Amino acid sequence: MQTGLLCPYFSSIIIAMRTPDLLRDSFFGRIAYHVSGRRLFQHPEEHPNFVLPRRYAAHLAGPSLQTRHFASSSESLDPPPPGLITNLDVGASSSTLIGGITPGIEAKIEDHMAKKESTAAREVLHRLPQDTERVDLAATAKEEQRAHEDPNIVDWYGPDDPECPRNWSLAKRCFVTCQIGHLTFAVFIGSSIYAPGTADLSEKFGISVVAANLGITLFVLGYAFGPMILAPMSEIPQTGRVSVYMITLLIFMLLQIPTALAKNLGALLPLRFWAAFFGSPVFATGGATIADMWPPETQVIAMSGWTLSAMCGPSIGPVIGGFAVQAKGWTWTIWIMLWLTGATWVFLAFTMPETSPQAILYSRAVRLRKLTGNPNLRTQAEIEGENMTMKEVAMMTIVRPFYLGFSEPVVLFWNLYVGLAYGIQYCFVASYNVIFTGHHGFNLGQNGLTFLGIVAGGIVGFIGLVPWALYVLRPKFTRGEFVPEDRLPIAFPGAFCFSIAMFWFGWTSGAGVPWIVPVIASAVWSLSVLLLFQAGLNYLADCYPRHVASVMASNDLFRAIIGAAFPLFSTAFFNNLGVGPAMSIIGGITVLMLPVPFVLYRHGAKIRSWSKYTG
Repeated sequence: MQTGLLCPYFSSIIIAMRTPDLLRDSFFGRIAYHVSGRRLFQHPEEHPNFVLPRRYAAHLAGPSLQTRHFASSSESLDPPPPGLITNLDVGASSSTLIGGITPGIEAKIEDHMAKKESTAAREVLHRLPQDTERVDLAATAKEEQRAHEDPNIVDWYGPDDPECPRNWSLAKRCFVTCQIGHLTFAVFIGSSIYAPGTADLSEKFGISVVAANLGITLFVLGYAFGPMILAPMSEIPQTGRVSVYMITLLIFMLLQIPTALAKNLGALLPLRFWAAFFGSPVFATGGATIADMWPPETQVIAMSGWTLSAMCGPSIGPVIGGFAVQAKGWTWTIWIMLWLTGATWVFLAFTMPETSPQAILYSRAVRLRKLTGNPNLRTQAEIEGENMTMKEVAMMTIVRPFYLGFSEPVVLFWNLYVGLAYGIQYCFVASYNVIFTGHHGFNLGQNGLTFLGIVAGGIVGFIGLVPWALYVLRPKFTRGEFVPEDRLPIAFPGAFCFSIAMFWFGWTSGAGVPWIVPVIASAVWSLSVLLLFQAGLNYLADCYPRHVASVMASNDLFRAIIGAAFPLFSTAFFNNLGVGPAMSIIGGITVLMLPVPFVLYRHGAKIRSWSKYTG
């Protein structure tokens, strides 16, 4: 979501959570941790009063000179039973773990640790009680069984481990979700903030407007190909998501400087492409970040908020860009991008925590290996990564998204549907110039303000999704009745509104119709797109849970390629045909796509059964 809507809430959210944890787990905090030789921003395992869970203490690799205590303060575990020896040599073998005390006292220790182990994370890590989530008892039992079978697997300390992103407080999860939305907005605005300056740029560079529009096309193509290479890096446990976000955003920000100083199209276009390429990981990984924190029954609300921020970027870009070009020329659209992303980078560098469970557990495994001296302690992701060949990595990140996008009917149709909606958003940039500048006499700044109708429609769609998610979807999860097709009913009104809005917008664009009428049509369109996006993307994730990254990369690729093509022909398309006939052609295509959610709702389970990738 854009910063303007969120600023009033930031202060109260920060007060409600433990800010030192945000700083410790931020990009800045991790750098300070390593630069200081692991003395600053330490984790609980590095504190002298940390209680080593029994499963790791019982499998120590060798002698150690460190001495740890079960409890050293009232904030730690409850006092041990009378007569319990509280000093533990963590280097002792399992046979001498209790240091020669009697079997009776050893039994007391075992009993005491067993009782406290499920809540050890909260008590030992000195956290405030978190909001509780419903625990899947079967999954928990399975994890406990796996831990018992292989004690060298590093996992969460218990179902209420506060380090697990889904156990974070509601305030912290909302705050991080807003951060992802703001990052998406800050990068996505770059595609359209440039658009109002194409006429000024074409005049100064001595090129056609179509050639100037290549700056939009190549920027959107950067969105398409960047996630194919950069987004999978966020799945590497040693890297995590935050490092990818912060390093790529820094490159994106720095590339704005030579872009604004470019003196010809040959310099400008490659810079626009590479800026979008490096800014793109959030488009494929942002949804994964949200899934890290939110359970499936409430995930749709957080995802719709993130989608709204993605819609606001290209919609608010012309508002800011229009006034900037009118006052200072096209280069100021790029300087504004530099200021916005610079402020975003500083804010996120100090406050955005890591959300990837694999990365969090990997860092924990490193600390536990150092603490126990046991080099065999590893996470499941480490083990799986070691067994993957370069061919398998290439297949997962490059080949599989293309294959699924063309071979799976469910993926193909949703990719085309969502891609069409995405392309129309860039089509609006050209049609608005014809309608509001040409027919109604608006200047660049006033023309940009008309895009706020898209923002308003998206907000209405988001508000409508919340009760549907809470009172329709959530009970199905609770009762265990949920199937992927339950995601689709919200797309039914979206599909009808999508087609209606195209004809409404096209045939009310004349000078004789009040300007507010097509603006309302654009609001109906954005409402429909939000509903379609949420139904489609969540449905794809539910249908292909083992290949979510590949399916989302495929969708992102289709969406960006279609979106990149529209600016190349849209100006001539609307000027030559007129807005009404041109929008009617697009509306006719949306009518042909309208049955997709209905067919999948009725026959989706059967179609999914044909595929070896679903389930």
